[in-house]
Amino acid sequence: MRVTFPRVLILLLLGSMVAYAFVIGPKLAHVEATTDERPGVGPVPTYQPPPPWVGQRRTMEPISRFPEPGKKFLGIMTARGSYDLEPLDAFQQAVGHDPQVLQFSVGWADSTFDRRLFDQVAKRGMMPLLAWEPWDFTKESRDEMQRGNQPEYALANIVAGKFDDYITTWANGIKNLGYPVGIRFAHEMNGYWYPWAVQANGNTPDQYIQAWRHVHDIFERAGATDVTWVWSPNRDYENAAPLKSVYPGDDYVDWIGLSGYYGTKGAEKYMSFDEIFRPTLRQLREFTSRPIVITETGAVDFDHKKASWIQEMFRQLPGDPDIIGVIWYEARKEREADWRISNSPDAAAAYRQGMEDPMYDVKWTFNAKPLTSLEPASDPSPSGGSPGPADTTAPTTAPPTTKPPKSTTKPTKPTGTKTTTKAR
Repeated sequence: MRVTFPRVLILLLLGSMVAYAFVIGPKLAHVEATTDERPGVGPVPTYQPPPPWVGQRRTMEPISRFPEPGKKFLGIMTARGSYDLEPLDAFQQAVGHDPQVLQFSVGWADSTFDRRLFDQVAKRGMMPLLAWEPWDFTKESRDEMQRGNQPEYALANIVAGKFDDYITTWANGIKNLGYPVGIRFAHEMNGYWYPWAVQANGNTPDQYIQAWRHVHDIFERAGATDVTWVWSPNRDYENAAPLKSVYPGDDYVDWIGLSGYYGTKGAEKYMSFDEIFRPTLRQLREFTSRPIVITETGAVDFDHKKASWIQEMFRQLPGDPDIIGVIWYEARKEREADWRISNSPDAAAAYRQGMEDPMYDVKWTFNAKPLTSLEPASDPSPSGGSPGPADTTAPTTAPPTTKPPKSTTKPTKPTGTKTTTKAR
C-alpha cells in the first residue's frame, strides 16, 4: 500500500481517538469526579469499601483497649499533620520512637473529606486523631483579640444546622473507614481566639454544648460510631470560661484533652509539666472522671531548659494515673515558640530516655477500643471473639443550662498556651 498524506492523516486521527478513549478520557473523568470547584464544599461521598489491608489488619489483630489500663500512649502533632509526614519522620528518627497517635488539623472552610488523610496514618500503626476546626484559618486576624471574629462560624449557625450537609459528609466518610479514629472537635473553647470559643462571636456556653451534641448526634445517626470524642479545653487561666459550663456531658465525651505549653510568649517563667496542668486537672475532677489526654504540649529552649523540662515531664507523669496520653506538638509556630524535638539533640535524648519506660509500651490496633474509664478493666475480649463489657463510667453530670454572669474584665492572654494554630 502506497503511503500518501491523506492516509497518514487518517491514521493519526484514529490513533488520537484511541488514546483519548483509553488514556486521556478516563484521567479527565477521574479529575472531574474528585475535584471540587469550591474548597470545602462537595457532595456526600459515595460508599467506598475499606481497602483490603483494613480487613486483613482487623482479622489479624486482637481486640484491645487503647491504651491498656495503667499505661500511657505518646503521640505527635505537627503543623501540617497528615498532609506532610516529613516532620513525623524526622521526629521518629530523632527519638527512635514510633508515636501511637498522630493528630492533624482540618479547617471546615477549605477541606472536604479525604480518607487518605486517615489511611496513611493508620497504615503506619498510629491512631488518626482529627482536630476538627469550624473556621477559615486563612482569614484569621493578626490582631489576637480579633482572631476569633468570624461570625459565619458562630456556634448559633452550627446549632441551626447551616453546616449539617458538610458534617454529614464527614460522618459518612469516617463511617466507611473500617477502623477507629478520634475527633477533637472545636478545641480550646474556654478562650477567645477561635470563632467557636465562648468569648467570641457572641457565643454562649449553652450554645457550645448544643453545637457539640448536635455534631455528635449527626455522626450517631449516620452510623459513624467507631469514634473517640475528645473534648479539649485550654488549660485554665485568668478570665477563662468555667470548664463545667461548657462540658457536653459524659454521654457525649470519651476523653478529656488539654493544651498547655512552657516558654511561649507570656509564659517565660519556668513552670513544670505538673505545674502547668495540675490546677486544671483538679477542676475537671469536680464534674467528670473521663481519662485525660494532653492533646497539645511542648517546651521551648528558653534559658536552655527544654531537655530538663522533658526529663521532668517523664518523672512526673507516672504520678498521675488520670493522664493516659501525651501528644507533643512538633512544630515551630513563631520565632519565640519552637517546640521541635528533632532539631535539638539534648531534647531528643531526654525524650528517648523517658519513653523507654514500659509504661509507654503501647500499641494501637485496628480493633482498639478507647479506654474511657480509669477503673481497672478486664480483657475486652476474654474469648478472643468479641468485645467484652464496655468500660464502666461515672454517671453523667448534666452541665448547667444557665449562662454564667458575664465578666466585665477584659480577657487576658493565657500563659502556657500557643498563640496561633493553623489548620492544615
